[in-house]
Amino acid sequence: MSQTRIMLSGLPFYIPLLFIFTTLVTFLFFIAAVKKNTSNKRVAIVSLIIILWLLLHAILGLSRFYTVTNTMPPRFALMVAPAFLYILILFITQSGRKFIDSLSMKILTQLHVVRVFVEVILWWLFLYKYIPRLMTFEGRNFDIIAGITAPLITYFGFIKRTISNTFMVIWNVICLLLLINIVVNAVLSAPFPFQQFALDQPNVAVLYFPFVWLPSFIVPVILFSHLVLIRRLLKNEILN
Repeated sequence: MSQTRIMLSGLPFYIPLLFIFTTLVTFLFFIAAVKKNTSNKRVAIVSLIIILWLLLHAILGLSRFYTVTNTMPPRFALMVAPAFLYILILFITQSGRKFIDSLSMKILTQLHVVRVFVEVILWWLFLYKYIPRLMTFEGRNFDIIAGITAPLITYFGFIKRTISNTFMVIWNVICLLLLINIVVNAVLSAPFPFQQFALDQPNVAVLYFPFVWLPSFIVPVILFSHLVLIRRLLKNEILN
């Protein structure tokens, strides 16, 4: 597979451009959820942290840092471990839970519409042989269901208020399982020492800019959103 120095070769410009746009939309949705019930200072701090995180991974992606895949632990761990650790800290600390309970549940639900864009991009990446078929909706990835149903859940749950908290919890759990499914398949399809799937067409796209932002930012935000919603729905909070 031929490679340029800094990013995947042979892709039409609109594929990475749409992905950058999808990342921006994810960022704006999340910041809107933060802004709903908090101070401008906190919004600025959260925004700065996310921007610095995105810049770090842009630099690492452009430098091909993640294309070295024969190390243990994989360098890929730097993409995901800090974000997941931060999520854990938010849930186990009092100040973290206070932040979680200030987020807009409605906007966190709307956010999942970005998964439709992600799935279209993954399908394109498969066509150009940068990810395996199993990572698309033609294979084992049914994550697009979450993106398609998110506007319906938002409308009937937060605007019309015709569905119960229990139904909302079930939706979030199902969509969380869909996310876990594709994450597991994506990791086991990447060219790491423990690769199990797609040996003929591995998952290499996420090792390059801008697609490094999928595992380092978009996936953690989606995961976090589901966990926040499940926590607060189980507390029988009023939908807001």
